[in-house]
Formats: sequence, C-alpha cells, structure tokens
Amino acid sequence: MTPMFPAGAAPRRPAPLDRRRWMAGVTAGVLGTLVRPASAQPVSAAAEEALAPPLPALGSRLTVPAIQRLDGARFDPEQASGRPLLVYWWSSTCPFCALQSPSMNQLWLSQKDKGLQMLALSIDRHPEDATAYLLKKGYSFPAAWASPAWRKAFPKPRGLPVTLLAGVDGRLLVAEKGQMFAEDVAELARLM
Repeated sequence: MTPMFPAGAAPRRPAPLDRRRWMAGVTAGVLGTLVRPASAQPVSAAAEEALAPPLPALGSRLTVPAIQRLDGARFDPEQASGRPLLVYWWSSTCPFCALQSPSMNQLWLSQKDKGLQMLALSIDRHPEDATAYLLKKGYSFPAAWASPAWRKAFPKPRGLPVTLLAGVDGRLLVAEKGQMFAEDVAELARLM
C-alpha cells in the first residue's frame, strides 16, 4: 500500500477557517448533485399534500365537476341537484381508507334507494389500481379516478380519507378528514 504522504512528512491540517470553507464547498457540491435530479422529478405525494387546501367550510356550496366513473358511467353535477351528495376521497394504499370503506359501502347500499348520490374519488396513481381494489373488496359505491388534471378543477382537501356530505340544497353538512368510525359513517344517514 502506498502511503498518502511522503516518508517523514506530516499531513498538513488546514487552518480552522480553511477547513470550514472546504466543508462548505464539499457540502454545496454534494447538495447540488442531489438537488438537481430531484428538481426534475414530478412533485411527490407529500409535497402535493402540503399544498392541498383545507377542508371546505360547513355551509359552503359543494360543486363537483363532471367526471367519468370507473364503471364507465358518468357523474354529472345535475345528478345531485335536490339530492344529498356524499363525496369520499380515498386510495387503495391508505390504511385508514381501508378501515372506513366498508362502512361507506354499507351506507351507500342502505341509502342509494332513498336518494343518496355518492362519488368516491380515488387518488391512486393509476385508475387500474383503484378498479382492481374495488373488485377485490366487492365495493359497489360509485367511484371515479381523480386524475391530477381533474383535481385542478376540484382539488382534494388536505388529509385522507376525506368525507364531504352536502344536503339537498347543495350546502356542506359534513366535512371530515381522517378515518371516520363505522358509527360515525352510519350517523351520516340521519343528516340526509
């Protein structure tokens, strides 16, 4: 092994100021290498979530743009006119959604013949992921894939799952983020 310094020569230690400058230069170089490629990447889910708006205020009007559902049918805002509308933001990879979704499906099954309109909006990366999950779990609630482009018109509020319930007048009665327990979901039926 070849020594790093000639025989008899001691390594020169940089002066404290020189050492700080050297460390600052190395740090800047390393960070510059790491940051440049990352800035070219798409926005991460965490960054997107940090920019998400808060829940809409109770009493505000809920207007959902038209969207193609995963079953091929289309949701048009006119469908909810004069009827309660439940909007449920979810993802197949969200553990809290996995706990809430069975209750949402039960609510849908018990209230659809009583006029409830529902739109479950998946934020999965691909619509196929959402479709496969719904089939695997046997959920029948009306669901759509909320693409990043569509979410520009109707942004997902901060949190997941997110549950919004508008009354027959189109105004929000419930705006919840995070998991709702089965009894809380069942209670939504009394508000419709």
